[in-house]
Amino acid sequence: MPHLSDLIRRYTALRTGDLEWFHSLVSDWQLLADLSFADLVLWVRLRDDTGWVAVSQMRPTTGPTAFQDDLVETILRDDPTRTADTESATRVREKRLLIDRAWREGRICREGDPDWSGGVPVREETIPVRREDRLIGVIQRSTNLSAARTPSRLELTYLQSASDLAQMISEGEFPFNDQGPLMVRSPRVGDGLLRLDQVGEVVYASPNALSAYRRLGLTADLVGTRLDRTTLNLAATGDARDESLTWTAGGRVPQESEVEARGSTVQLRSIPLVVEGVRIGALVMVRDVTELRRRERELMTKDATIREIHHRVKNNLQTVAALLRLQSRRLQYSEGKMALEEAVRRVGSIAIVHEMLSHTPDEVVDFDDIADRVIEMAAEVSSTGARVEPRRVGQFGLLSALVATPLSMVLAELVQNSIEHGLGYGPGRIEVWVRREDDHSGEEGGEGRLWIEVSDNGGGLPAEFDIDGTRSLGLQIVRTLIVGELGGKLDITPQQSGGTRVSIELPIEHGIENIV
Repeated sequence: MPHLSDLIRRYTALRTGDLEWFHSLVSDWQLLADLSFADLVLWVRLRDDTGWVAVSQMRPTTGPTAFQDDLVETILRDDPTRTADTESATRVREKRLLIDRAWREGRICREGDPDWSGGVPVREETIPVRREDRLIGVIQRSTNLSAARTPSRLELTYLQSASDLAQMISEGEFPFNDQGPLMVRSPRVGDGLLRLDQVGEVVYASPNALSAYRRLGLTADLVGTRLDRTTLNLAATGDARDESLTWTAGGRVPQESEVEARGSTVQLRSIPLVVEGVRIGALVMVRDVTELRRRERELMTKDATIREIHHRVKNNLQTVAALLRLQSRRLQYSEGKMALEEAVRRVGSIAIVHEMLSHTPDEVVDFDDIADRVIEMAAEVSSTGARVEPRRVGQFGLLSALVATPLSMVLAELVQNSIEHGLGYGPGRIEVWVRREDDHSGEEGGEGRLWIEVSDNGGGLPAEFDIDGTRSLGLQIVRTLIVGELGGKLDITPQQSGGTRVSIELPIEHGIENIV
C-alpha cells in the first residue's frame, strides 16, 4: 500500500508543512476513530483541482466498520464516469456533496438520515482539516449504526469528546504543534479515559481508568476530585514530583508522564480540549504499564549481565594471551616461539570482538572497527621493521557475534599469511576489499551476501599450491571457519599483476542493516 507521503506528492500540490501536519494528524487519529465509533477517511484535493483522492483510512477498535473495502488511493473526480467503481467507492461518491460542502463552508457537515445503500445504516459526517488559516483536506466520518442502542454514559462521554476533537480539527487546534515527545506505545481510549472540566476536576472516569488508580492506592471515587492533586498525593514517597506530572494530570498541556506508587506504574497522556479559543477541559488517557516496565527492567538487567560477561571473557582472553607471551619468551626454539606468537594473535582477535560486545546491549557489533584493529594487529608481527601498508576498502557494517568472532580470526590469519608468505616479512601492500548486499525483501529467513577479498603484491602462490591439501595451519583454520562454520565460499588465486588474492563469499543474517 502506498505511503501517505507518496500519495500526497503523487496526487496533490500540498506543501511540506501541510504534509507534516497530515502526518501528525494520522499518527493520532485512531483516538478520534475510537471515540467516534466510526471509520475515518482523509480526502485531499487533486493537483489539478478536478476532484478528491483518499490518502489515508482508519477503522475503529470500539465498533463495527462501515467500509469493508480499502478506500486509500480512491479518486473522486468531478466527472463521475472517471471514478473507481467499488461498492464502498460508490457509497462515498454519493456523499460527495457532503465533502464538497465541508470544504466550501469550512465547517463540520452532518447528514440528516442514515444511508442504507450498503445494506446497513451508516451516518455520514465531514470534518474540514485546517492548518493555520486555510483548509488542506476533509475527513469523512462514517458510523455503522447496525448495533445502535441506548448509549451508556461511557459512550456518551466518548461521543462528546469526539465532537470536541472534531471541532478542534476544523479550527486548526488539533493535532498540537507543541506536543511533547510521545512514548512508543501511548495509552489508547480503551486503556482508560478520564474527562476533566476547565479547572481539572474529573467529571467522568471509565472503569479501566478507575482500576488503574485503584492499583496506585486510591480508595475514594475519582469523579469530583482534582486529578493533579490526587495523582501527586498517590505518587510513591521519594518520587520526583516534578512540574511535568502536575501539568499532565491537570490536562493543561499535551504530553505524557508516568506515576509510580505501591509497586504499580501508570502512564498518563493529556489532551487539552480548546474549542473556539476557550479551554473547555481535557482528556486524560490512562494505561497500567506495571508489567511492561517490570519486563523492561528485567531486560536491562539481562543486557547489563551479558555485557559484563563479554567484558570478563575479554579480560580472561587477554590474561591467556599474556601467559602465552611469557611462555614464548622462555623457549629457545624459534619454531615454538612462532607457534605461541600465532596463538597470542588468534586469542587477541577473539578478545577484540568480546571487547566490542561489552559496549553494546545487542549481540551485534560494528565490524568495521574490529576489522581495522585486527588488520593493524596482524601487520605488527613484522619482526624486520619493514613497512607494510594494510588498508580496508568498503564497509562490513553490523554483524552478529556469531559471524563477527570467526570472521575476525579469518581476517587475522589472512593478513598474517600475506605478510609471512606473500611479502616474506618485507615491505609491501595488503588490501582488504569488502562489498555488502543486504536482503530487503522483508521475508522471514532472508539473507544478504558479503564479499571479501584480501590481496597482496607479494611473490604469489607456489606452483604446487593446493588449498585442499595445504599443511598451513592458518589456511586450514580459515577454510574450516568460512566453509564449515559460516557456510561460505573460499577461493585463493594468483593476481595477474603479481601477488595473491583470497576471495570469500558469506551469507549474512537478514535484518542487520549496513552502517552508512
